[in-house]
Amino acid sequence: MAIVVQKYGGSSVATPEKIKNVAKWVIKKKLEGNDVVVVISAMGDTTDELIDLAKKITEHPDKRELDALLATGEMVSSALLAMAIKSLGYDAISMNAFQIELLTDGTYGKSLIEDINERAILDRLKEGKIVVVAGFQGITEDGDITTLGRGGSDTTAVAIAAKLKGECQIFTDVDGIYSVDPRIYREAKKIDEISYEEMLELSSLGAQVMHSRSVELAQKFNIPIYVALSCSDIKGTYIREVEIVEQKPITGIAVSDSDVAITLQNIEYDTNLLSDIFEAVASKKINVDMISQTAPIHNKVNLSFTIPKDDLRDCLDVIKPYYKKDEIIIDEDITKFSVVGLGMKTTSGVASRIFKLFKQNDIEVKMITTSEIRITCAIKQQDKMKAVGLVAKEFNL
Repeated sequence: MAIVVQKYGGSSVATPEKIKNVAKWVIKKKLEGNDVVVVISAMGDTTDELIDLAKKITEHPDKRELDALLATGEMVSSALLAMAIKSLGYDAISMNAFQIELLTDGTYGKSLIEDINERAILDRLKEGKIVVVAGFQGITEDGDITTLGRGGSDTTAVAIAAKLKGECQIFTDVDGIYSVDPRIYREAKKIDEISYEEMLELSSLGAQVMHSRSVELAQKFNIPIYVALSCSDIKGTYIREVEIVEQKPITGIAVSDSDVAITLQNIEYDTNLLSDIFEAVASKKINVDMISQTAPIHNKVNLSFTIPKDDLRDCLDVIKPYYKKDEIIIDEDITKFSVVGLGMKTTSGVASRIFKLFKQNDIEVKMITTSEIRITCAIKQQDKMKAVGLVAKEFNL
């Protein structure tokens, strides 16, 4: 029997009726002759509601206790789905992070998975059960509950598929992956298949359908991911190794308003100092994306970098020793605008076309960073929609 790992997002299980419907689709996959593992997210907006509840207790909830609270959301939905499957006459069992021994590195709020006891799952599959796993959560060696951060249930599903050597299917509220988020560009085209490399870039840059960690894990273990609409036969999108015959220069656009730019002005031009600053930021597991530095003047430089807004408070705490109060600028009015495509490796002039469009339409570029297959720039949030429309039309996305 083939093993299929399915993941259903929070919108797919937002109500008891939707949970019952998911149960029917899970059973359908079982009746096709598969062993089925289902990874489930918390119902609807449960996670946000639990965060709001915690903040009614204290503005800055203890991270350990917050993870213990948030993990309950997935436990509720996994138990309810197992009940729904059983009510339809099929055997199922819900399992949490303790029961499958999903071990993490212990970082509260954004833990990394270290191992999973696949035997705990395989033994239940051998008994003919459909296994329903609470996503998003793990445990430390000391038995503390941790959560995996944004996209954590996707990461759980891919990790289990890798351990079980099974197929991974991610079911969500969209019918695949589009060149641009259809909510901000109605004419966006659906992509039949996309490479791990391109999806990894798009995910890390703000595309909401998949989280970069789950894509990175799938690439590492060569696990194809099928992304599709929940409880529907509409064809979705495969994320896998893609054989390039003739690739158009840009595959997709990603935008994100969730970053903040920090500029340290007139700091010493000293590589040791720069190293110390970024080492301090890394010690808090804060991801730095865009970095720019001015040319030295009188041995002084301005250093700018972007981080997630959620990490601003922690970042400012650890970099306090490296600047004076009047030497820091915090800019929250930025959108990270990115274009991604394997075709950029072999196509020249992509950057010039984009920046010509920006110049002609008065779109200010605050920062720029590039890789072999992507161009990212920070622009004003008010210019986001205009930039998306212009570039999407220019490159037929």
